[in-house]
Amino acid sequence: MVLTEENRTERSLEGYHAVREDGVGVIDLSSRGRIHVGGSEAIMFLNGLITNDMKTLSEHHWMPAAFPNVQGRLIAAVRVIRLSDDTNGAKTSPRFLIDTEAATHDAVMKTIGRFTMAGDFRVADVTATTKMFSVQGRGAEAAVRALLGHSVELARDGVMEMRWHETDVTVIRASHTSEDGFDIVVDSTQGADMAAALAEAGGVGVSSNAAETLRIESGIGRFGLDMDETNVISETNLDDSVSFTKGCYIGQEIIARIKYRGHVAKKLTGLIFETDSQPSVGAVVKSTDGKEIGRITSTTLSPKLNHAIALAYLRYEHLTPGTEAFVDSELKARVAELPFVRGSWYESNT
Repeated sequence: MVLTEENRTERSLEGYHAVREDGVGVIDLSSRGRIHVGGSEAIMFLNGLITNDMKTLSEHHWMPAAFPNVQGRLIAAVRVIRLSDDTNGAKTSPRFLIDTEAATHDAVMKTIGRFTMAGDFRVADVTATTKMFSVQGRGAEAAVRALLGHSVELARDGVMEMRWHETDVTVIRASHTSEDGFDIVVDSTQGADMAAALAEAGGVGVSSNAAETLRIESGIGRFGLDMDETNVISETNLDDSVSFTKGCYIGQEIIARIKYRGHVAKKLTGLIFETDSQPSVGAVVKSTDGKEIGRITSTTLSPKLNHAIALAYLRYEHLTPGTEAFVDSELKARVAELPFVRGSWYESNT
């Protein structure tokens, strides 16, 4: 059977509709970087490198964080997952899993690898030896419970370690779509079995195009598109990744100065267009009086909203939701609060 463009589009959206319409979608996130970090001095070293406060992260929880450079600019946005502590007699050492985008994997390894000779700080890249699948949608908890035969009633930042098919798995409650969800990290030798089991549990594969649409609808920036090493972290909409009460870390002075003495000149935000006509990435955004106020970084047609939407950097004075703007002089848009779609993840604080 020869697939028409219409059929291809329909098939590529099956996973999207499973996520958005009370079903279960499965996104293969194995291409992301996964790095194990441990040692009695792990918290001290990491706390000096990232924006969030490692001292507040307890076992079986995770937090967002960012690696800045000395100018407060972004090296990588990451998720730090605290696993069960290593216990050897009376000595206990924390263990962490750092999850990062594929585009920033090498940069994170280079940043933290410099400190492995400085003390009890151990780093191991486990990207190639593990797989990670994300189960997203209102039915995610039921699907994961059926898959694992175990309750997964986790807090929104909760983590669980358990055995599955005689191998260790790590379950992380997390959303990449504005819907409820769980990430499952498994040994790569069990990756095919896990994918098959997720399909048997009702999970529908989410294509890369559908995952990109879900990402933009959820207002999640992507390194290399919506943010990079030229951006000060305060510009990137990663506010929940920064602690302003912890001690010193690389780039802290710049980031703190922006917060307490003023604001950034621009910030990542959303634009929703009047029609389904999409602007091009890099297109100039103008105010109603014709002045350049920003640029588009990511764009998609939202099936949920039936409008074109985009992520864009806009000047500070134009960030108010509802502010009108134009792209290419003819595409009318208004500033939208992120995320564009507030799904089941936002229905409960538990």
